[in-house]
Amino acid sequence: MDSKISKVTIHMVSSLDGFIAKKDGSISWMQSTNNYEKGIHLTDEYITDFLKSIDCYIMGSRTYEHALELGWPYADVPVFVLTHKDREKEKEKVEFYSGDLNKLINEKLKPNFKNIWMVGGTMLTKECLRLGLADEINITIIPIILGDGLLFFDYIGKELLLHLKDVTAFKDGMVELCYEIRKE
Repeated sequence: MDSKISKVTIHMVSSLDGFIAKKDGSISWMQSTNNYEKGIHLTDEYITDFLKSIDCYIMGSRTYEHALELGWPYADVPVFVLTHKDREKEKEKVEFYSGDLNKLINEKLKPNFKNIWMVGGTMLTKECLRLGLADEINITIIPIILGDGLLFFDYIGKELLLHLKDVTAFKDGMVELCYEIRKE
């Protein structure tokens, strides 16, 4: 596959005030019972079609642990988990990686996958942005203000110019914002 057509998208679910988890790591608030009449209804078909478009996932070890606890939403799509721990492989399509992020993305993933999604982890997100490895940021805002917790963007150390590609409002009050990261 030609790496020029590969795309790395950072995806995160966040509170309106920018937190991705409570201080204790809890993500139980990541559901909305709000009702926005103009929004799109998240049907099983919509979710299935969306998930089919993703060729592989990259995540940190905490996100991996949450995904296992919540019921593993990644089916049989390849998942690359960044970790420094020796881990037991619990899913067939999971590969653990502890090397250079730049090499993983540019030498291993981009030549083999078209639509690469980074799902979770502030340290991983921050490093990906610092290294200029991401092409898009897709953030889903849950209608809640947590007031404290683990920030999605916490001092990445550089300014990034973004271009709004799309906005989707859902019936449950969640809003998805998709930004292209402008390369200088």
